[in-house]
Amino acid sequence: MTAAPADLLIERPATTDGAALWRLAKDSKTLDLNSSYSYVLWCRDFAGTSAVARGADGEPVGFVTGYLRPDRPRTLLVWQVAVDPGHRGLGIAARLLDGLTARLTAERGITELETTITPGNTASERLFTSFAERHGAGVTREVLFPSDLFPDGPHDPEVLYRIGPLTDFTAH
Repeated sequence: MTAAPADLLIERPATTDGAALWRLAKDSKTLDLNSSYSYVLWCRDFAGTSAVARGADGEPVGFVTGYLRPDRPRTLLVWQVAVDPGHRGLGIAARLLDGLTARLTAERGITELETTITPGNTASERLFTSFAERHGAGVTREVLFPSDLFPDGPHDPEVLYRIGPLTDFTAH
């Protein structure tokens, strides 16, 4: 893997980034695409638990969206991760995940990360298992939502990845 560009900026998204995040999700061809409105709203209401990667021109080239679980406020649930097709393979998704988690560990004292991944999504499986390895955290997996819960046609089950504890977390 080639290293991420040195001038890559990782920061909180702004509402003006919503359209770009929607396009990145759409272009991913793997994420469930939400409405463009939801990405603008997410950039307003969950900017503190999300991150955007900006290239040299300031435009978003990747993002990670997440939120703190209401019943487990020290658990970050990562909702979506996407990187522009022309910027993949540079470690941007890993930098986004590390940066967001380091920020939320410092600001909110998170101790655990969760995400769901459909079987066969090897890119996401690698991203999250390598994150756990880099930070010395364990990983457990279990089906969170079986296929029959989804009313809109065939949908793979969603497997919950629980990563933690994130004690002594440091971004690499």
